[in-house]
Amino acid sequence: MNEIPFMKRQPTLLFALIVLVCSFAYGQTNQPAERFTANAVSLSPEYGTGQRIVEITVDRWSANAEREQLVAALQQKGSDELLKQLQKTKPVGRIRTPDSLGYDLHYADQQRDADGARTIVIATDRPIGFSEATNRPRSIDYPFTVIQMKLDRDGTGKGTLSYATRITAKNNVIELEDFASQPIMLNNIKSEPKNATK
Repeated sequence: MNEIPFMKRQPTLLFALIVLVCSFAYGQTNQPAERFTANAVSLSPEYGTGQRIVEITVDRWSANAEREQLVAALQQKGSDELLKQLQKTKPVGRIRTPDSLGYDLHYADQQRDADGARTIVIATDRPIGFSEATNRPRSIDYPFTVIQMKLDRDGTGKGTLSYATRITAKNNVIELEDFASQPIMLNNIKSEPKNATK
């Protein structure tokens, strides 16, 4: 099974409101490929408690045209259309743990502050196994994984990973509803060029 974290199937709600133009910032396709490692800590009973190392690779950053297409799909036709368009988008990278094959990521964007700090948003469709697809618990309505990272200019920082998320749009605001009571915390994030020697 290629699921990354700690997943159980009990629904709770957590809402986060993010301004649309900030969440899907500005595509920067000319930026180099990167590898991010983090200590993922789950305190949520919905995901199962524990911690493990997570590796996120970004081979390319999403283009402005891809961002605009995804935003238009969400605003005009809703979450189901966003999911379809996201699945059609060429992968931008991959997420995995040391003991898993992981799965593809389909959207990656970053916004750089004047001081060199970065805010990174990554989104993708999450793996849905046979049992979940057949039994269709409430988690089936949370088909996205959303990763948010805040990095200092030296490439270190922290973030969150919302493994099972529902994404909707109201006016000019994206609403994220997490299946779990709280997201997985990404601590001690470190960034390096993807081709760097480990």
